[in-house]
Amino acid sequence: MKTFLLAIVLAAGVNGAWAQDPTIQYTAIQLSDSVYMLKGHGGNVAVSTGSEGLFIVDDQLRTVTGQLLNAIRKISDRPIRFVLNTHYHSDHVGGNEPIGEGGALILSQDNVYARMATAQDSNFSKRHTPPYPRVALPLLTFSDRITLHLNSEPVTAYHVANGHTDGDSIVYFPVSNVIHMGDTFFNGQYPYVDLDAGGSIRGIVAAVDLALSLANEDTRVIPGHGPLAMTEDLRGYHDFLVKAIANVQALVDDGKDLTQVIAAKPTAEWDDRYGKTWITPPQFVAFIYYSLKGIHKYTAPVMPKEEDTAG
Repeated sequence: MKTFLLAIVLAAGVNGAWAQDPTIQYTAIQLSDSVYMLKGHGGNVAVSTGSEGLFIVDDQLRTVTGQLLNAIRKISDRPIRFVLNTHYHSDHVGGNEPIGEGGALILSQDNVYARMATAQDSNFSKRHTPPYPRVALPLLTFSDRITLHLNSEPVTAYHVANGHTDGDSIVYFPVSNVIHMGDTFFNGQYPYVDLDAGGSIRGIVAAVDLALSLANEDTRVIPGHGPLAMTEDLRGYHDFLVKAIANVQALVDDGKDLTQVIAAKPTAEWDDRYGKTWITPPQFVAFIYYSLKGIHKYTAPVMPKEEDTAG
């Protein structure tokens, strides 16, 4: 097994097209006898370990693959047999190529494969992503759900349509009582709705609804980004989303355009808590506004003049 992991690390390190990120401090949190959460640089990773090998959910950025594998090795030196990508963004699929070259089977929802296999352009990040090489693409895809029976646990991935993207999955470990939300849950910050990739705010709410229907009060919830959460935290996230959507909807129903909606500050009660990390309050309001209008293309909003927001 050590040879297996070393081969992946070496394959990552010798590729001249990319360099390793500076040293990342990984934190492993044991959630059950077999499931861990790994927090480092990029999306949070779930690791299922046991006598049948390793199953991981997401594999962060390509530039940290060697460090990620070293962190996984501290949990178990068994082979990585399966990788499930919760969606197609590079901070969740970046390790696919070297880990796939190491022999792991990569799986995802159908739309993840479709987006990784073709060039993608983001109006939000102004970023062009070329197609991924064949070895980085999922070998097995599913439409609605798939269950993996490994390490004495039937782990099910559920497709949640048009949430963060059009290919999101949440992953339920019923024996361990753990749910990995992917980027349908940003814990402690405003979520990113990738409109250009088919995302919508109501789809994120639907994903949270599904997770809450599977959870009990003791369920540990792994967000795509942010600290480990409990069901109570996810319920609070749900309630905030529903209220924020209602606030924006009321302004839309009143005939306000996007600039006017932003000026009305419909998310003011959460801005200090959620709006100072990555997604700004105007961006989040724009995600909601465009979603409610059925617009699947992000355009940077025209910011209201200072006098429009006074008083």
